[in-house]
Amino acid sequence: MFSIDLGDGAQLRPLEPWQAEEFLAHMDRARELVDPWIPWASISTDLATATATLQRYADKQAADTGRLFGIWQEGGLGPAGIGPGGLEPEGGLGPGGLGRESTLVGGTMFVAFDAASGNCEIGCWLEPAGTGRGLITKAVRVLIDWAFRTRGMQRVEWHCDPRNGASSNVARRLGMTLEGTLRSAYPWKGTRRDTEIWAVLAGDWVSGQLSVSGQLSVSGQLSVSEQLSVSE
Repeated sequence: MFSIDLGDGAQLRPLEPWQAEEFLAHMDRARELVDPWIPWASISTDLATATATLQRYADKQAADTGRLFGIWQEGGLGPAGIGPGGLEPEGGLGPGGLGRESTLVGGTMFVAFDAASGNCEIGCWLEPAGTGRGLITKAVRVLIDWAFRTRGMQRVEWHCDPRNGASSNVARRLGMTLEGTLRSAYPWKGTRRDTEIWAVLAGDWVSGQLSVSGQLSVSGQLSVSEQLSVSE
């Protein structure tokens, strides 16, 4: 299994069905914050549904139509790595197999990935303990760079509710352009919500030097692009 160092003790790793128990515990902590913005937050409520969510993305990866990655933070959720209610963090070995505790605090994914058209969409989520550290911006930058440089994609989209200011700010920091707003685009708990469409093009990404190619590589280890390609 690979991991990509995001700095400050955070890592980007694949999030797979065998991690459903850890994912469920994370969703229980994150649900109140992310439920208005992430549709599957409200349906991943027990081990079976959490496993189904992760399996759906595993199937997408097998079909090359999507991928799912988690963000783990070293040191748990608070002092001595203790989470809400005194829960010990889930997780595994840290860098180099040193056995450091780490906690799943969020993630990012290719919601859609169409290699034939060269278009894809990236999404994200984060629990309260992971906010304020720039983790999403760092993780999404890795995915965008891989999509453009390794897979030859031409367009990366970012969809978010206009009321989700944190998500819009991520798009801005990544150099994306707000192309428009789809009014009344999807239902949510008896209402209709709008969706902002942000995008960045391959030419803009490379010419604007917005990428991280080589920046997250460590001597003697796989580059970012090589690591994300391991599971292909």
